[in-house]
Amino acid sequence: MNLRLSERHAWVLQSEIRNMSIECDRVGGINLSQGVCDTEVPPVVRQGAREAMDQGINTYTRYDGLVELRQAIADKQRRFTGMAVDPEGEIVVSAGATGALYCTCLALLNPGDEVIIFEPFYGYHISTLVATGATPVYVPLCPPDWSFQRESLERAWTSRTRAIIVNTPANPSGKVFTAEELQTIAAFAVHHDLFVFTDEIYEHFLYDGCRHLPPALLPGLGERTITISGLSKTFSITGWRVGYALGDARWLQTIGHFNDLVYVCAPAPLQIGVARGLNALGEDYYEGLARQYLYKRDMICRALTDAGLPPLVPQGAYYVLADISRLPGGNSKERAMHLLRETGVAAVPGSAFYHEGGGEDLARFCFAKDDPVLAEAAARLRTLK
Repeated sequence: MNLRLSERHAWVLQSEIRNMSIECDRVGGINLSQGVCDTEVPPVVRQGAREAMDQGINTYTRYDGLVELRQAIADKQRRFTGMAVDPEGEIVVSAGATGALYCTCLALLNPGDEVIIFEPFYGYHISTLVATGATPVYVPLCPPDWSFQRESLERAWTSRTRAIIVNTPANPSGKVFTAEELQTIAAFAVHHDLFVFTDEIYEHFLYDGCRHLPPALLPGLGERTITISGLSKTFSITGWRVGYALGDARWLQTIGHFNDLVYVCAPAPLQIGVARGLNALGEDYYEGLARQYLYKRDMICRALTDAGLPPLVPQGAYYVLADISRLPGGNSKERAMHLLRETGVAAVPGSAFYHEGGGEDLARFCFAKDDPVLAEAAARLRTLK
């Protein structure tokens, strides 16, 4: 029979993150598995989108996004990082950061190209690589500080290596790559003539004095880095699907053409809402965001400690990996399901972030929740003690 699924279908099965959300809904639990970020959307962002709809901004936009948003992204990037980005040619607005990465892979990778990725990884990065015909190659990050060795990078390189993905702050570990680590990656990428694809969606979720350094600012990386980010997390609009890619115009034009092919454009009125937020909200907003999430991080980490599930305290993002090895079960999925049955709190099995059997003693908890919901989750976790 000639009717069959493609060979790549196995890589895009329902993710373990969404599976646990479904299991959580089934028992009416508290979902700390999926990073849905159900905190408040800034009023200026909501109002901007409503006004855009009322004003008739509801049709296709240019393939790389509305000029108002591209200019707002460029202005914000300059204010916060000092990075100079031309809104005409060096920015592509896409359907979230995931859409921007997908179009980047389509534009810059050939089938069979290898891409180095740090482990534990975000599963959608792996699925995107495989769906576009690339092959992920893994470099381990070692707890508790999630460090890596230059030798590990060199061992991962082959003549087929084309790019490296850097997620900072990282999902699921919360690692914030240091300047020294990024310099090591930069030297490696320049030496082997590689692209660097970044995922900087959590750039404003930083704790304990950590600072975000965009890799594109490092010597030698400007022309070879595709900076990918978005507003899903900072504005709590994960369902709006507005993200972007930044980079040299030589690469961004083709990334934009693939964006046109796959998505046509990001939602027009929502682009305006995001632009209004970027223009109106200054440093105080982002500093307040970090303080708010530091409080949430400490709340969940204290509860995990009290529950006998020691957390690997994150430096950034809004997830925490915790040691669940004391729970009954033969693997991380069984242990996570036990936790859900006993407490009604859903977490993602650690194996979802590793290949070939890693992460079986870990689970990921998302703390992007309203404080009363997070407090109830913490109270339930403590019942394990």
